[in-house]
Amino acid sequence: MKSDIEIAQEAVLWPIGEVAKSAGIPEEALEYYGKYKAKITEEYLKETASNPDGKLILVTAINPTPAGEGKTTTTVGLGQAFGKLGKKAIIALREPSLGPCFGIKGGAAGGGMAQVVPMEDLNLHFTGDFHAITSANNLLCALLDNHIQQGNELDIDTRQIVVKRCMDMNDRVLRNIVVGLGSKGDGYVREDHFVISVASEIMAILCLADDMKDLKERLGRIVVAYNRSGEVVTAKELQAVGSMAALLKDAMKPNIIQTLEHTPALVHGGPFANIAHGCNSVRATRTALKLADYCITEAGFGADLGAEKFLDIKCPSAGLKPDAIVLVATVRALKYNGGVEKANLSAENLEALKKGIVNLEKHIENLKQYGVPVVVTLNAFVTDTQAELDYVKAFCEERGCEFALSRVWEKGGEGGIELAEKVLKTLEEKESHFAPLYTSDMSLVDKVLTIAKKIYGAGGVDFSASCLKQLEALEKLGYGNLPVCMAKTQYSLSDDPTLLGRPENFTLHVRDAYVSAGAGFVVVLTGSIMTMPGLPKKPAAFGIDVNDDGVITGLF
Repeated sequence: MKSDIEIAQEAVLWPIGEVAKSAGIPEEALEYYGKYKAKITEEYLKETASNPDGKLILVTAINPTPAGEGKTTTTVGLGQAFGKLGKKAIIALREPSLGPCFGIKGGAAGGGMAQVVPMEDLNLHFTGDFHAITSANNLLCALLDNHIQQGNELDIDTRQIVVKRCMDMNDRVLRNIVVGLGSKGDGYVREDHFVISVASEIMAILCLADDMKDLKERLGRIVVAYNRSGEVVTAKELQAVGSMAALLKDAMKPNIIQTLEHTPALVHGGPFANIAHGCNSVRATRTALKLADYCITEAGFGADLGAEKFLDIKCPSAGLKPDAIVLVATVRALKYNGGVEKANLSAENLEALKKGIVNLEKHIENLKQYGVPVVVTLNAFVTDTQAELDYVKAFCEERGCEFALSRVWEKGGEGGIELAEKVLKTLEEKESHFAPLYTSDMSLVDKVLTIAKKIYGAGGVDFSASCLKQLEALEKLGYGNLPVCMAKTQYSLSDDPTLLGRPENFTLHVRDAYVSAGAGFVVVLTGSIMTMPGLPKKPAAFGIDVNDDGVITGLF
């Protein structure tokens, strides 16, 4: 079969105005970025705010493996399948980061016959949202260092600067650096750090903000440093809010593109789920809910990360209530969890499947804790045997979940009709009683313990002494009511990426915590998780090129 990029480049795209029209969006509500992508105007967003909400469907997955799960592919294909059934659906996705595109993971446009297009534009610069976020973040950092250079009126303790510079690329040498070297006029010498743009607080703020007023209030609350008295210093005190907001003005508007079958797709924002909250923007999700009968959205990585943060951070913050959750797995990934090497995953192995399916079982149990109906889907591969498929189907149905095979990678929307029908049946027959996992009045330590034990399956949590001190300090500063955003490896339910399947009674190691006051959560770092990834020995960038006709090759 052809590669994803070949399929995408051969697709016949509708002008984006036609796609928008199919969703009821008029021409005057669009700001064009070429023929096939556009932003939706602020005026139209306000006009649709009073529309009734459609049904909210979250797509998540088991822990990712080298075998692949196809969460975004399933999200896209499910949207296409709803269209095949005559249902008005819009999908809401995150924008891909350049770091994984040129590194190891790849982009986030789906795959096979279930993709959003134009695929190259989406995976590279798109409409410039990430560049705007990076610029706003680094403007804040520049204003901070300039303030210190110009007399430090706010009495900032240069040993307690917490805001970090960012760039949307994997660059390990920038994790820990020294700035201000040179002459006196080159600034104050101090240690500094970089995070990847998708892990920055401004990315999270843009994704959680309701409107420009809310955006500016959140930007103003960003804690950039502490003064010598131990009090927070904010972006508002640095007089940075207006200029940052000006850079983010257009980035705040949701982007609209299309699937291979012309289903409207709102693609906006892109925080990582292992080190940030992992969900597309509240504005895009709300817009999809207002324009369609069904909004199909996804959360990053496994359900222990993206779905947990969708349900415990995004939904309470935005007042959203999911009506159903689709949990994606593959036979290959379950066998990998059962100890089979990647090279041997094509062979039938029921024993390994039975051993590895405990990962799926844990995610089913986790999601049911939120009171939302769950539909399990297997993203089918040609190497799957009937015995393997039958086993997984029976396993899920024994646990009260609807089950469906998904063949959207191969067949597009047609291959997702079985799944779409099961989702529709679930929406009709089962009521969602959504409630977050914990309440805001719990202590930060108790929130971490709740997630560690109820979601990860940990027996306990080992907090470093410095982390406990930091959590106590954050509560004294008034941040104890915020939710916690766990930064953890995506490859395991634990903080050890080598522990596959369903590890139990392990100790979760928590090493640090800091507040993202503008985003509205406290970030808790576990294990050896890093906020600036590095490139592999053979980055994907080696295979990417542009031919003489300007056509990009090798992207996927």
